[in-house]
Amino acid sequence: MKLPNKTKTVLSPLLLAVLLSACGGGGGVDKRPLESFTAREIFDRAEFELADNDPEEAASLFGEVERLYPYSELASRALIMQAFSFHKDRDYENSRASAQRFLDFYPGEEDAAYAQYLLALSYYDQIDEVGRDQGLTFQALQSLRAVIEGYPDSEWARSAMLKFDLAFDHLAAKEMEIGRYYIKRDHFTASINRFRVVVEDFGTTSHTAEALFRLVEAYLSLGLEAEAQTAGAILGHNFQATEWYEDAFALLTTRGLAPEAESTGWLREIHRRTIRGEWL
Repeated sequence: MKLPNKTKTVLSPLLLAVLLSACGGGGGVDKRPLESFTAREIFDRAEFELADNDPEEAASLFGEVERLYPYSELASRALIMQAFSFHKDRDYENSRASAQRFLDFYPGEEDAAYAQYLLALSYYDQIDEVGRDQGLTFQALQSLRAVIEGYPDSEWARSAMLKFDLAFDHLAAKEMEIGRYYIKRDHFTASINRFRVVVEDFGTTSHTAEALFRLVEAYLSLGLEAEAQTAGAILGHNFQATEWYEDAFALLTTRGLAPEAESTGWLREIHRRTIRGEWL
């Protein structure tokens, strides 16, 4: 995760010397209370700790800038940097709290877009495993949408859109995982309910082709041939070059069936919309 442009700081040799001196550069520790330092001095020390790979200490120091100098020109900057430091330390809860506080106190500032983006990342960066709590994924989607819709011209909007698509795909993956679990245990009706969610609600994800194949498989197992044929027809129209269609076609033809729209249920509606372009 990159920092917003204004946070990219290169520590000059002179500044480095000042910081080391403030910390007791000869090996000692400066015993002066933080209250004796200016906002700029504390902020610079926080940036030094961040550059020195101690984001926990950096977050604490950035917080002191806001606490001791709440009306200074560095207060808002320190708050967004605190949110970033917490996130770098993988302290997602505190990162989210700092980012939300920035949005509450400084909604009109330039860094508001980045604060919203950090808030979304505090959820998104915890959903990398399919088995994790899906509530995090929903929270990530809502927060990423807030970046996309609230700050469409910001440098974070494109990244938010890419992550939104990945999080959306993640939800579909969870439905597929549960559906496969059911179908392996011959709970075909329960599996159909899961695969239907993927087709109806997550039809733009990478899991739709397999979901349609699994519907063919499950419906045939229940003896519902018309539904299986309709699922096969949709699969053939949208994903004919995939192995999922080849497998579905083989399943149908071995029973003397063809991928045709024969169902009168929900799949017929999907067929009507996606293949024939009828939405009314």
